[in-house]
Amino acid sequence: MLAKKKKLSKKQIKEDKLVSLSNKALTFYENYQQKIIIAVGIIAIVIIAVLLYMNNKQKNNEEATTYLARIMPSYDMGSYQKAIDGESGTNVLGLKQIVEDYGSTQQGNYAKIYLANSYFFLGYFDEALKYYSDYSGSNPLFEAAAYAGIAGCYESKNNFESAAENFKKAAFISEANPSNPDYLLKAGIDFLKVRNYDEAKRLLDLILTDYANSNQKQDADRYIAAVEVLKDNEENE
Repeated sequence: MLAKKKKLSKKQIKEDKLVSLSNKALTFYENYQQKIIIAVGIIAIVIIAVLLYMNNKQKNNEEATTYLARIMPSYDMGSYQKAIDGESGTNVLGLKQIVEDYGSTQQGNYAKIYLANSYFFLGYFDEALKYYSDYSGSNPLFEAAAYAGIAGCYESKNNFESAAENFKKAAFISEANPSNPDYLLKAGIDFLKVRNYDEAKRLLDLILTDYANSNQKQDADRYIAAVEVLKDNEENE
């Protein structure tokens, strides 16, 4: 006569499942041990690389801040060539060298705008355009200044349509930018020059509605009147 099969308790069932799961995990680890070790090693290397990159980036940004502070007095005094070149044989780097060495940092991006401005004021518009276009920082005021600088370079080449488009971009980056009325006025004037009367009036009207207390309001009124006269004359030709 067969013995009656003993019924397993819930505790024994749980223990059997735990043992089974542990065995499966152990088997999985033994089969994929090398791959797991490699994967963990790669993750560790990536984490270390990111930390080193962030620390190095912060260090570079701090160095760029120091060098920028040393050369800015020359820029502020209007010594633009000196600001570009720096002082040879000293620790006063020029804006061009700062951009070359630290151009990927936030302060290096600020240096790009000052460098571009220096070239612009000296009449080197192609060089100025190069550095304005290369700005990639996160500061909205400097971003707007870059677009406005690009616009100024296009104006110097009598490319008023491209100038207008870039002044317009500059005006809509940040509502808090105090230069917005000036950007809108310049965009409106350049659109007027290329006979895009509707866009010129739209932007000039924004000065009256959004920046009614600005110094550009009076000029905006005058150019709006000019737009209406020119548009009527063109329609009646």
